[in-house]
Amino acid sequence: MNRNFWLLRGLRFLLAIVAFIALASFVVMALWNWLMPAIFGLPLLTFWQALGLLVLSKILFGGFRGGPPGGRAAWKAKAQEHWRNKMESRMQGMSEEEREKFRQKMRRCSPPWSRMPEPQVHPTQTAPTE
Repeated sequence: MNRNFWLLRGLRFLLAIVAFIALASFVVMALWNWLMPAIFGLPLLTFWQALGLLVLSKILFGGFRGGPPGGRAAWKAKAQEHWRNKMESRMQGMSEEEREKFRQKMRRCSPPWSRMPEPQVHPTQTAPTE
C-alpha cells in the first residue's frame, strides 16, 4: 500500500467524524428549537450553541473514552465479584433454614419485575434440591 492511499483513507475518516459531529449538532439544535421554546419558553439555539451543548453533555454525562484498558467495565466486574464472594461466604456460614429465610426476605424486597417465578412442582415430582 502506498502512502497516498493511507493519507486519503485517514482524510476520509476525519471527514466522516466531522460530518457525524455536525449532524449530531444539527439534530440537537433542531430538537431544542422545536421543543424547548414551546414547552419551557427558552430561547432558540444556534448551531454553535448546540455543538457546545453536545460537548458539555458529553463531558458531564458520558465522559470521554480513555484511561486504563477496560475502564468502567473492569471496575464494575471487579465490584460485582467482590460482592458475590462476600455473599457466598455469608451463605456458607448459614444453616439451610437460615438460607431459605434469607431468600424469602430477598424475594419480598426485590421489585416485582425482577422476581424469578417460583419453580412449579407437580404432585408426581419431587422438589429440586441444591
